[in-house]
Amino acid sequence: MGFTAVDVETANEDLASICQIGLAEYEGTALVREWKSYVDPEDEFSGFNIDIHGIDESVIAGAPTFAGVWEFLNSSLAGCIVCSHTSFDRTSINQACMKYHLPSPDCIWVDTARVARRAWPQFAHGGYQLKTLTKFLGYHFAHHDALEDAKASARILQAAIEQTGLALQDWLRRIEQPLDLTTGVIAREGNPDGALCGEVIVFTGALSLRRREAAELAAQAGCTVKENVTDTTTLLVVGDQDIRRLAGHEKSSKHRKAEELIHKGQQLRILCERDFKVLVGL
Repeated sequence: MGFTAVDVETANEDLASICQIGLAEYEGTALVREWKSYVDPEDEFSGFNIDIHGIDESVIAGAPTFAGVWEFLNSSLAGCIVCSHTSFDRTSINQACMKYHLPSPDCIWVDTARVARRAWPQFAHGGYQLKTLTKFLGYHFAHHDALEDAKASARILQAAIEQTGLALQDWLRRIEQPLDLTTGVIAREGNPDGALCGEVIVFTGALSLRRREAAELAAQAGCTVKENVTDTTTLLVVGDQDIRRLAGHEKSSKHRKAEELIHKGQQLRILCERDFKVLVGL
């Protein structure tokens, strides 16, 4: 599935004062098109903003206004999944559209800051600025150039997909869910009246459900939920993406342990998340 990354720079504190736009279009991990343009904000440049991005009146001389690039920008974003880091770029584009009495692009926005906070627990509470995340990922770029920042945002999204195994479509759902900041055990006792009473279940891999939500569903269906695979485990649920990517990829320690126990004769079944959802009636 493809997506487009976008970033803007502004001339001053007014988010509508866009002076540069960068756009990068991807199919999967492949960059298929990029575009960058300076923009005449028809507004003053503040010294503070100039110090950040180096763009001033001399740089944008002769550049089109936002209205002049809107048609291309709108055709590039409309109907697409569009990522940017934090909501400022999205808000800037919407504010500039209002300024020039133009419709905002009708697209699906993905905030890669929200993605990062859910993909890497160490960034859940803070430290998810673009510069910090790209350093963590080992990605080098020229910060505060709109095209470079757009590509950096795209790299964060791609890395989160690689890290978690959640597909882009799954991330559209995940970023709308609350942060799961709980730590510690997810162990649950199963509902004795549940259809799966007597099953002992463990989860591994990247799930589209939050782990706590999956544990609650399993317990309601009668399963006893445990953290680790042991000689009492009867069900191991593996994230769908992990199931599909097993060839050539290392399995989790839980997955390997489950297979060892199965080879030794333990009655243990390995399920993908999709089939788990069916079992619990989701």
